[in-house]
Amino acid sequence: MEFKDYYAILGVDKTATQDEIKRSFRKLARKYHPDVSKEADAEARFKEVAEANEALNDPERRAAYDEISRRHERGQDYGPGPAGAGGFEFSGRGASFEDAADFSDFFESIFGRQAGRQRGHPGMQAQGNDHHARIAIDLEDAFRGARRTISLRMPSADAQGRVSMQERQLDVNIPKGVREGQHLRLSGQGAAGTGGGPAGDLYLEIAFNPHPRFRVDGRDLHVDLPVAPWEAALGASIAAPTPEGEVQMTIPPGSRQGRKLRLRGRGLPGKPAGDLYVVITLTLPSADLPGEQEAYNTFAKAFPGFDPRRS
Repeated sequence: MEFKDYYAILGVDKTATQDEIKRSFRKLARKYHPDVSKEADAEARFKEVAEANEALNDPERRAAYDEISRRHERGQDYGPGPAGAGGFEFSGRGASFEDAADFSDFFESIFGRQAGRQRGHPGMQAQGNDHHARIAIDLEDAFRGARRTISLRMPSADAQGRVSMQERQLDVNIPKGVREGQHLRLSGQGAAGTGGGPAGDLYLEIAFNPHPRFRVDGRDLHVDLPVAPWEAALGASIAAPTPEGEVQMTIPPGSRQGRKLRLRGRGLPGKPAGDLYVVITLTLPSADLPGEQEAYNTFAKAFPGFDPRRS
């Protein structure tokens, strides 16, 4: 995904004060509000401005974004890496994620979706506020379950608005069959309670690291299977990869590029388990040697009326 420069979107410097960010957002929000703007791309620009403001108007989120932005430039490819979301933990103070569906994948890769809640009032005994973080795990951990040690960094602002990073490590049980976007609740790992109240909870939003072979869609998995032209045309029995190892599957005669074959129950575990969709990818042998070229010429003569560009 593309790295977004939220400061450039709001038209402010990286050294801008919170008041300057607020004033710029209000100005741009009025300019691009779909109800009043005459700009052709008003709705898209309004959403972009609102997202940038959501990222920068809170000191915690801004501090996390600033740390990431030091390693990226606008337009560069961005990936959160194996720690997921840079390993940032947020208290949720001041966050408003009701419209999270309008936020980009880039925004959610850093901040995730808020799962916690605020509790109590100052001066009274109350359970601490919930925290949230987004972590990325390997597909194999979701398939088999695992216990992992994760590192989280929490940007914390003091009464003067100064932000410092606090780091901690947690041992986390990854349950078998966990889905992308699912939240794991760690009881008592949120903010400390007030007036002797219990601590809040920590909610971990699950994301998957890119897998070199499998693609995830809910509980289902997709995998490309290279197939020779004669195997697709005549049919064959081929070893297909699954997260649990190879299985033999039948390629029906006359199979075409992109055909999907389903292996029921071979996706992520669950009740019910997901399926694995094997996508046929035709792979042509080379024609570098004289014998190989002659084989292609013989093949062409066998199909004199074949036109691959005919609809």
